[in-house]
Amino acid sequence: MPKVEIYSRPGCSYCEVAKRLLERKNVVFVELNVWAEPGAQAEMQRRTSGARSLPQIIIGNMVIGGAEDLFALERSGELDELLAA
Repeated sequence: MPKVEIYSRPGCSYCEVAKRLLERKNVVFVELNVWAEPGAQAEMQRRTSGARSLPQIIIGNMVIGGAEDLFALERSGELDELLAA
């Protein structure tokens, strides 16, 4: 399974639903809190070509985007394929 990272912040409902989906799929992920971890927001923006919205999800080297993008991949069946790679 590729490394899964999620940039998030406390109180973000979109972050919570994205994490719940990953947890339901038994995906181990690294959560990077952009409010608590120095440099995490700048790193997120660098890795995602300037994205400012949260969450930002990265699977392997692929920037997925936010929660809506993650759920679209789930609906299409592509999320399982990405996670199995």
